[in-house]
Amino acid sequence: MFLTAACTGRSGSGATDDPSQDTTITFWHAWSAPNEVKAVESLVAGFENAHPNIHVKVVGTMTDDKINQALRAGGDRAPDVISSFTTNNVGKFCSSGALVDLNPFFEKSGIDPEKTFPKPMNEYTQFDGNRCTVPLLGDAYGLYYNKTAFRKAGISRPPRTWSEFTADAKKLTIRQGDGYRQLGFMPNYHGWESTTEHYLAQFSPTYFDKNGKSNLAADPAFEKGFTLQKKLVDELGGFRRLEKFRATLGDEWGPKHPFHTGQVAMQLDGEWRLGMAEQAKPGFEIGVAPLPVPDDQADQYGKGYITGTIAGIAATSRKQNAAWELVKYITTDTDAVVGFANDIHNVPSTLTALKSPKLTYDPRFKTFLDIAAHPHSTTTPASVNGGVYLVTIQQFGYDYESGKATDLKAGLKKTAAQIDTDIAQAR
Repeated sequence: MFLTAACTGRSGSGATDDPSQDTTITFWHAWSAPNEVKAVESLVAGFENAHPNIHVKVVGTMTDDKINQALRAGGDRAPDVISSFTTNNVGKFCSSGALVDLNPFFEKSGIDPEKTFPKPMNEYTQFDGNRCTVPLLGDAYGLYYNKTAFRKAGISRPPRTWSEFTADAKKLTIRQGDGYRQLGFMPNYHGWESTTEHYLAQFSPTYFDKNGKSNLAADPAFEKGFTLQKKLVDELGGFRRLEKFRATLGDEWGPKHPFHTGQVAMQLDGEWRLGMAEQAKPGFEIGVAPLPVPDDQADQYGKGYITGTIAGIAATSRKQNAAWELVKYITTDTDAVVGFANDIHNVPSTLTALKSPKLTYDPRFKTFLDIAAHPHSTTTPASVNGGVYLVTIQQFGYDYESGKATDLKAGLKKTAAQIDTDIAQAR
């Protein structure tokens, strides 16, 4: 449950506190791993060195539920600045008034967000013209592949188009009984990060029309994406065989992930997978590349799906100007962004930081930096009811790939109608 607009406090240029005076602000974040917590502390220490009059009380391991409760309650114990991993909640954060519109702060500071952040990150941090959040590092999705398996199969380079991807996935698949000794790629939507939005990003769809209505049945990119994924499912053995095999595989976040073990030769995943895969000490060489694109978009190869962490200022905060100094520092100061990205191995979230010579990374990680900076990379737009529309699309994906739904055009129309109904009820 989110705040209603009537519950909010000061916003934007209405902030009245003096950030040059000695003050203490509270920053809530969701990171919990020891190395991540240490990285946040280092980031805040850099800010306090640059702003010795502003002291920051840092509180970690904060979920969106806890953040929402605190924003609703307000008071001295509520945060002034928050960060969240859930970009799907931006529409709710903005439309409810829980977080202030940052556009006046950017204007006052002479910062143009359109020239500061990659296009997809600008898109997922605002809703209906209200920029109530700002990117705080990002995630980019690409293709991991088993170079050893590629060589054995006679494949010289990673696939760039969907037809090459399909051919390689089939060539890499080695069946064994009613399962697989090696699967070229797990195409099912339950296949860890192989969600509908991650797939569809390569087709560059437009989720909503200019009137805010679902474009699912009108934009041919959706039909093409669902069609090609279903064809891949069928050609790799069919939904039931694949699901039966998937049930035997290891956990996404553990060392027995099927890509780590060599049971799956290609994997759609985010930049964090590289470190996790290497820590698992696989018995093969890992390659990284952008995800393939539809054959008729071959000139856009290199693009991908972008998401990330967001930061914002609580509307109930009485120290919004001081809070802005922290938000501005951790999200736009190049050295701060680069240092934080180096520490937690995420993608930098400013165009300048993406090109910084101070970035330290495995050479393969550059693939994700390039995907983040690619002009055709995409994200999913914010909605008033958060990510409900994405869940609705994903559910249709499950029905279509499994054969429960057989009429694609009719299914897309029905799903679009459901999305429009849900959004209308949420307004």
